[in-house]
Amino acid sequence: MFIHGLWLHASSWQPWVRYFNRAGYHALAPGWPDFPSTVADARIYPEFMYDLTIDQIVEHYARICKRFVRRPIVIGHSFGGLVAQRLLDQRAIAAAVAIDPAPVRGVMALPFAQLRSAWPVLGNPLTLHRAVSLKPKQFRYAFANCLSDSEAAELYERWTIPAPGRPLWEAALANFSPNAQTKVSPQKSHAPLLLMAGQHDHTVPPETTRLVRQLYAASSSRLDLKEWPGRGHSLVIDHGWQDIADYTLAWLHKRRIR
Repeated sequence: MFIHGLWLHASSWQPWVRYFNRAGYHALAPGWPDFPSTVADARIYPEFMYDLTIDQIVEHYARICKRFVRRPIVIGHSFGGLVAQRLLDQRAIAAAVAIDPAPVRGVMALPFAQLRSAWPVLGNPLTLHRAVSLKPKQFRYAFANCLSDSEAAELYERWTIPAPGRPLWEAALANFSPNAQTKVSPQKSHAPLLLMAGQHDHTVPPETTRLVRQLYAASSSRLDLKEWPGRGHSLVIDHGWQDIADYTLAWLHKRRIR
């Protein structure tokens, strides 16, 4: 099961879904709670996502997990990677792949690039109860900084949708709350986890993902980290997505996870 993050529609995973289906998996990419089935509808009717919380998103996917005959593998990007770790913490899944994951509680660093990428939301307190759209220039910086102008523009037009501001605020303030919705228990045993980071990611810089790995250091469970040179936050949707998918499949096969 694939889980998208902020500003991308669930359908952006369709190339991955087809690819994993051909590899023998039963793959699907359900959207966040009540998200419209098309990019166009999500852009026209953003009201459905007002005040959507991280807990609501996690509970939505936890319910989907229960529909599987056996625990699914979850692959998440950005906030989807955070949701994957929450589901791992609940023992609801067989393995998690968190690609450029939004930071869990306990990650203290906030690199400038990460703050700038989040500024369309965090720069205005009123966005707590709103949906926010990225402008092309903002998408270029946050997602597509390693791409050509033409590819950045194509991806922006094809996949971007408004995003609820509340999850980003919840993540930004997580370290001030003992019951933060980004909290996981990395010390306890868990199913295998693969973290991946893009070298030049502005939205979730690789140093942030390395700090997530350090949080899990006390656990004896399987944990791997892969960093991708020359890649940004768009690595799951841009021209090089299949490299990431191939690595993911190879990791699953190596760990004998089905």
